[in-house]
Amino acid sequence: MIRIRKLAVLAGCLLLTAPALAGDPAPATVFPARVTEWPLPKPMFARSSAVAPDGSIYIAVPNDNKVLRFDPRTQTFKDWDLPSSHQPNSVMVDRKGMVWTAGYGNGTIGKLKPSTGTIAEFSVPSGSASGPHTLVLSNDGETLWFTMQTGNRIGGVDTHTGRIAEYETSGNPGGITIDRAGGVWWCRSSDDKLGRLDPRTGKISELDMGRSSRPRRIATAPDGMLWVTLSGNGRLAKVDPATHKVVDTYLLPGGNAGAYSVAVDDAGIVWANQIKLDAVIRFDPATALMQTIKLPSINPGIRKLTTDGNRVWYTGSHNGRLGVIE
Repeated sequence: MIRIRKLAVLAGCLLLTAPALAGDPAPATVFPARVTEWPLPKPMFARSSAVAPDGSIYIAVPNDNKVLRFDPRTQTFKDWDLPSSHQPNSVMVDRKGMVWTAGYGNGTIGKLKPSTGTIAEFSVPSGSASGPHTLVLSNDGETLWFTMQTGNRIGGVDTHTGRIAEYETSGNPGGITIDRAGGVWWCRSSDDKLGRLDPRTGKISELDMGRSSRPRRIATAPDGMLWVTLSGNGRLAKVDPATHKVVDTYLLPGGNAGAYSVAVDDAGIVWANQIKLDAVIRFDPATALMQTIKLPSINPGIRKLTTDGNRVWYTGSHNGRLGVIE
């Protein structure tokens, strides 16, 4: 176990402005925030993180072929080596505390039992070059859904048996989420569309997000709405899964600076980032107020935001740091 000191703590936020357009948020005001960062061991450069039922944070580190665990109470890290060439792109923790990884490097889904260190791999039917990318757990916890970026498929893993079902799609699928009805939604970046699978029927439908929109990540809010970052035009989109329509889009404060990750906390606040900026964006849908919180480190390269209810966690794929916004 490795103890790492805090890197930085910052109070306050930096406001960035962008030209106002129809549907854009109201002018921003100062939002007080505390941001704390810890350097990852060695350092390591992480792709994504997930919150476990016990509050610990699990982190996928593809270049080092590891999974890390961070204990917020003791501020210590523990790591596990994964099977050769696994190279986890993302990580998810189920309700029993099992840790699942997307083996981008060898076309597998990994399952780690932290209490014993036992690791199992399940090969995806389409082969080692399919590129398992992003994971999400079904509402009932029975199925782990994932995108396959290079294989142009999505898959579902039975969390009890490890059996995998695949469905063909297109557009180099990336971000993925589950709506409140159990529908699986994913981003088809190179097609400028979202895909939707009804797991009960196997039927796949799509939603056009607009020319050159390039949807990147997607998250489900407590009220059932879906939020999508559009990396092609620097906007945040609100989608109603029931009507299968885009409700509105909002220009992000940094403009077209690489809209990337998105998450929604228990209060319905939407959090997003632009990968070219050293900041995280806070958006309140109720007031259409958008605020930009300046981070203490430069060039973090955030590719995944996750919440533990009220706090927001992020990993820096460029600068090898773990951070939390309170």
